[in-house]
Amino acid sequence: MARRRKIEDHANHEAWAIPYGDLVTLLMAFFVVMYAVSVVDVGKYRVLSNSLVEAFGAHAPIDPIQVGDPSLDLNLLTDDVQRSLAPRVLDHSGGDSRQDYVAAMETRSPTEVAIESALDSVSGEDRKRMLREIAEMSEEIEGALGPLITEGDIQVKRKPYWLEITINTNLLFTSGSATLEPAARPVLKDVARILSKRDARIHVEGHTDDQPIRNSIYPSNWELSSGRAATVVNLFAQNGIDPKRMVAIGYAEFQPVADNDTEEGRSQNRRVAVVVLPGPSPDRDGTSEPERLRRDYEGGIGELR
Repeated sequence: MARRRKIEDHANHEAWAIPYGDLVTLLMAFFVVMYAVSVVDVGKYRVLSNSLVEAFGAHAPIDPIQVGDPSLDLNLLTDDVQRSLAPRVLDHSGGDSRQDYVAAMETRSPTEVAIESALDSVSGEDRKRMLREIAEMSEEIEGALGPLITEGDIQVKRKPYWLEITINTNLLFTSGSATLEPAARPVLKDVARILSKRDARIHVEGHTDDQPIRNSIYPSNWELSSGRAATVVNLFAQNGIDPKRMVAIGYAEFQPVADNDTEEGRSQNRRVAVVVLPGPSPDRDGTSEPERLRRDYEGGIGELR
């Protein structure tokens, strides 16, 4: 019987090239990713982040991590926490800095991120000045209107990027009227005196409850809410605030803050809100960009200059 010849395996001396090529490819991909992270476009990142927040219902977007020294170091005073327009810099000197970072991110709303984007075109010094003025105005108004705030007739909501003064219309107007009560004039004059010293935009919003109104002066709550806002704007203009910096807005009954099924809820919904936004009007430089409202910021979405 013939013997079967044994087939010898030839050694492949070039097998090393395959894992070597994979290693080079992975290294290239790694450095591409590192380069991309180091040159994040903050504006586009915010738009993407805010879109993901709205899509997935997260609490707040996370800013890109600062590479190098931040360009602005500003601690903003709020009612409960210090915030900054600069990306958060982690403190590695001690403590659980990662937990501190996460906690700081959870306190930021899409509104604040959107307004921060709107302030990107403002220089660092002007931004510091505007935001410092927001904090100073809040402190002055709280000091001047302390008793009314305690009684619940006025609420002052201070955010890092805007200030909202909510006044119950029971203090300002009689039912179905847009004529100011004499007792309300000193209160609004105090507010005007404080706001007139600052370069900020002022939006006066009128709100009503859902009870219908129909008379020769106010056919609906649209006219009533707009008339009340215009009355407050007019008084502000008479007391030193530049009319070019103000807007009167009527929302009727369509932005309630409480249930209209109870008298207490309807009373809370009848209100005038004075919203103070930082910076000059968007169209002051001659462009055709429309005035942005507070609700434009609250969406947290979109390209804001």
